[in-house]
Amino acid sequence: MAPTRVPPAKVVRVVERARHHLNRLHRRMAPPHAVMMELITGAWTAQAITATAELGVADALAKAPLSIDELAAAVDADPDTLGRLLRALISRGIFRQRRDGRYDLTPLAHTLRSDADVSIAGLARWLGSPEHREHWSHLADAVRTGRAVIPELRGKPAFEYLADEPELAEIFNHAMTSVSELSIAPVIAAYDFSPYPTIVDVGGGHGRLLAAILAATPAARGVLFDLPQVVAGAPALLREHRAQDRVRIVEGSFFERVPEDGDTYVLKNVIHDWPDDDAVHILRNVRAAARTGKRVLLVETVIPNHDREFLGKWLDLEMLVGAAARERTATEYGQLLNRAGFQMMRVVETASPFSIVEATAI
Repeated sequence: MAPTRVPPAKVVRVVERARHHLNRLHRRMAPPHAVMMELITGAWTAQAITATAELGVADALAKAPLSIDELAAAVDADPDTLGRLLRALISRGIFRQRRDGRYDLTPLAHTLRSDADVSIAGLARWLGSPEHREHWSHLADAVRTGRAVIPELRGKPAFEYLADEPELAEIFNHAMTSVSELSIAPVIAAYDFSPYPTIVDVGGGHGRLLAAILAATPAARGVLFDLPQVVAGAPALLREHRAQDRVRIVEGSFFERVPEDGDTYVLKNVIHDWPDDDAVHILRNVRAAARTGKRVLLVETVIPNHDREFLGKWLDLEMLVGAAARERTATEYGQLLNRAGFQMMRVVETASPFSIVEATAI
């Protein structure tokens, strides 16, 4: 497979600004109530996408276009109602109907294939699941109180709740894989990992990011650190990406300790999962393991200082609803790192919504 081509981050930012101004122009040309109707009914679009992901419509169309009867048989749906669902999504550029009446994939629909290079199907199923929808229906309570919804509603913290709901946890894990794949190629393109002989991936799951870093840094070796039940699935993935001989797997909790003697410590989407005091506790454990002068790299959606659309602003509300956690600005990350014994050096933007916060142990 050819390596993913990643545009320069500066080019992506220019395109984002252009889209922002075009969207503003579009909204100014329509009556405010019509614009608000469009925004509010966006929930219907999202749920319709979830429905096609649940049914596996994109997978059924992956090999060839199908008639509505063939497609309905393939996904076990009613032909009439499936056609109505597709009619609505076609109006948003998701799927298309050919002149001969058969249905086919568009570039947007291709991302809903389970075998796509970067599949969004798992994320669609998670965000549209009845449980997640119920959590977000209590957003006003979370804003009113500053407390997470899940512990109030389910009687236990988010990760404990998922541990007790294996089917939902599987959907969540597929969703997180989708998000992870979105960031990997841009992170590798934006940052040079070659100065670091030993790279420790803290909370690294099955090691997908670490494997990609090692593929781009042939002289480096890696340490994958996560909970025992998490890293149990790592060997298969590391073998798939030919990184098994270069990675040492260490089991443990970053609330207790972190492996020592790394040249850099990578934490991807870890710190945003936790309120400030817990985040500082994790970072202090990293500082205890890292010698003075060593690096820590946080891969997160750093909220920029502008009023344009940015995924991190919505993820921030997701973190509030789920765990009373948050996305942060560069200043807020600098303050957390300083409390833990690090000095923030810079924020490296990528072509994705994710940035790399680089800091040095002091």
